[in-house]
Amino acid sequence: MPSDPTPSTSKYNWALLGRETPPKRSAAERVQDYREVYATFDEETVREQAARCIQCPEPLCAKGCPLANRIPEWLALAAAGDFIGAAALSRSTSNLPEVCSRVCPQERLCETSCILSAKGDTIAIGAIERFINDYAFRHGAVDYVTAPPNGRRVAVIGSGPGGLACADELAKLGYHVTVFEAQPVPGGLLVNGIPAFKLEKCIVERRIDLLAKNGVEFRLGQQVGRDVPLADLRRDYDAVFLGHGAQKAKSACIPGEQLTGVVAALPFLIEKNAGSPLFDLPAVDVTGRHVVVLGGGDTAMDCLRTAVRAAARSAVCLYRRDFANMPGSRKEYENAVEEGAEFQFLTNPTAILDNGQGAVAGVRCVRMELGAPDAFGRRLSRAVPGSEFVVPADLVLVAYGFDPVSFPADSEFVQIETNEWGGIVTDENQMTNLPGVFAGGDSVRGPSLVVHAVRDARKAAQGIHRHLESVR
Repeated sequence: MPSDPTPSTSKYNWALLGRETPPKRSAAERVQDYREVYATFDEETVREQAARCIQCPEPLCAKGCPLANRIPEWLALAAAGDFIGAAALSRSTSNLPEVCSRVCPQERLCETSCILSAKGDTIAIGAIERFINDYAFRHGAVDYVTAPPNGRRVAVIGSGPGGLACADELAKLGYHVTVFEAQPVPGGLLVNGIPAFKLEKCIVERRIDLLAKNGVEFRLGQQVGRDVPLADLRRDYDAVFLGHGAQKAKSACIPGEQLTGVVAALPFLIEKNAGSPLFDLPAVDVTGRHVVVLGGGDTAMDCLRTAVRAAARSAVCLYRRDFANMPGSRKEYENAVEEGAEFQFLTNPTAILDNGQGAVAGVRCVRMELGAPDAFGRRLSRAVPGSEFVVPADLVLVAYGFDPVSFPADSEFVQIETNEWGGIVTDENQMTNLPGVFAGGDSVRGPSLVVHAVRDARKAAQGIHRHLESVR
């Protein structure tokens, strides 16, 4: 009679071994600094957790991943202890796997698509992806050799996830790539906007150093439309990729938003992330203040958790729908609550109150209730009559999202077709109405996930290659 299968070989590992989550520093410790909250698995835990995968013949996790990552394949390699091979397979479909594993909402993508979600705990895909890629970097196994130079040049505008991914793909095809970045440091929102407690800056710097080592040129402090005319780009380069993102803050659209103490989310995050001297931003003193954050997305979570670390007396999120309809990551919500942030759901701000000296004194709100679903399935909210109340505040952070930044009116970039909300219009190859000018990421689709920007950039790189091959 055959013996019972061991956890390392059984197809029932998903039931025999419970799902583990990466070690997490205590809230009391982590609010004292900006270091990453999560540690990595050890090798034994990674092998056990990867072995929980049942190796579906039609893996739903891959379908749930915007990059169609070959998840079961690299899980099998990780389960066998071949971490370097697993990481190489991960990099074959993703240009920033060490970043995506940290900032992607796996609970809404690959992990929630896992077939085990109907039976029990899903595979810890994100944590394993992080481990194998960090392991490969630690062991010097991420270097690659670009293709022989093909004699063509491409300009990439923006060094966020889309710009970095497009530059990476094009360099592998033999193009000389120049990345133009408006800020004094490369990395876009990966460095300036996403707090270090989610993504430490050395992770991004490591990737940028690798790109530079493989021939990608970075020109910093160069703003398109002002310092870099479109005509010059089209003259000096064979193609252009626009990946400058969407960083124009949406207005609160309520009385009082002009008061002192009302601050847009992104400048606040950049100032606390990178420091005022680097970006010439006014310092926002949070110490001992009642901070109110408007919005319910991941940027709102970042603001709350940053305010706590900056010694706010209180950090309260006001969101007009309920928890189930909140767009922010559940993991980030849990971390924010653990760290001391408060949430008031079904609460709609209607005005920011003046303290009599032109500064914030509080936020007037009204209670909401949910009605029928809208066209996208989200239940519409409506005010409850007679339910007005005031939330004390002396600093209000507006985190209602972002729109694409318009090109300067006197810039040649206004030739590029945009839609009604300012997003760049592209075809199936990510090319704009101007031949040879491509775009992707938030500047096209509006604020979205890092993984979506990477997907657009990879698609654009292939579109650029096909376009230039066709006009030889």
